[in-house]
Amino acid sequence: MKVAVFNTKSYDRNFLETTNANYNHDLVFFEPRLTQETTALAVGFSAVCVFINDQLDKTTLQVLAAQGTKLIATRSAGFNHIDLNAAAEFGITVVRVPAYSPYAVAEHTVGLILTLNRKIHRAYNRVREGNFSLDGFMGFDLHGRTVGIVGTGKIGFLVAQILHGFGCQLLAYDLYPNPDCEALGVKYVDLQELFATSDIISLHCPLTPQTRHLINAQSLAQMKSGVMLINTSRGALIDTQAVIDALKSRKIGYLGLDVYEQESNLFFEDLSTEVIEDDVFQRLLTFPNVLITGHQAFFTEDALQNIAQTTLSNISDVESGRPCPNEVSAQRVVATKSG
Repeated sequence: MKVAVFNTKSYDRNFLETTNANYNHDLVFFEPRLTQETTALAVGFSAVCVFINDQLDKTTLQVLAAQGTKLIATRSAGFNHIDLNAAAEFGITVVRVPAYSPYAVAEHTVGLILTLNRKIHRAYNRVREGNFSLDGFMGFDLHGRTVGIVGTGKIGFLVAQILHGFGCQLLAYDLYPNPDCEALGVKYVDLQELFATSDIISLHCPLTPQTRHLINAQSLAQMKSGVMLINTSRGALIDTQAVIDALKSRKIGYLGLDVYEQESNLFFEDLSTEVIEDDVFQRLLTFPNVLITGHQAFFTEDALQNIAQTTLSNISDVESGRPCPNEVSAQRVVATKSG
């Protein structure tokens, strides 16, 4: 199949080209993101391959369909950047990578917790300047602390498993409790209890209309003063302005983010010589107890290999007319949410 691969970096190309030796698709790589303005690049391609900060709204999909695109393969688990209803309307199939390396994201999550707690990022800079003072570096033992995990799918379970090894008390909230978590000793509670009793809260749930701004002024008010909040899931789970207010009032003592609700114009690009005009993001960077990484939790060799493998396998399934287990549609998403 002739595939236009958008939003590509050198690492995307390397892994896709190597893996494609087993599939023989005609891959053409484009650095720009796929948006309404760049759809002309997809003329003549029956498939497009995209990532999370491409913009596949109804207008973009309509243009793609008119140009002959029949398949969208996203190199991600999330698909909220794609209008699934419009895709169905225009006869476009959508496939995704439901799991690439839950270990990568889980391990990065725990890395954020450890770094924030022990101020490792700040200590690194201080020591390089010859300053060996410990002032301001006081941390706390993770052992015995209560951690609330919101969402206990594959990633949430692995976070629980790792933190269980630290001796943490584990609480969780999920519409569908995970038996593996229960076997580990995780206690499922409602969100209000989780917010009220957790020293650390880590988010691992999908972005839906129901979870958008799950962390807001009201939920923050229920939390302990000095709580640590970690988000390696979806940026819009957090109302960023409410979190800034909570940082200023000391309600939040530590904030670790690998995602940001307005990240599409920031992350994955080198903007070191540019003026960043997002005042909300810039305000976050002023807090000494905030640690932000640029959506890199997934970024391991293992994950990129799995992404390339699954993406190309998805494309081959669709090309050959085989049922693809990773196809997503608005109807299938509704059915999944309803149980």
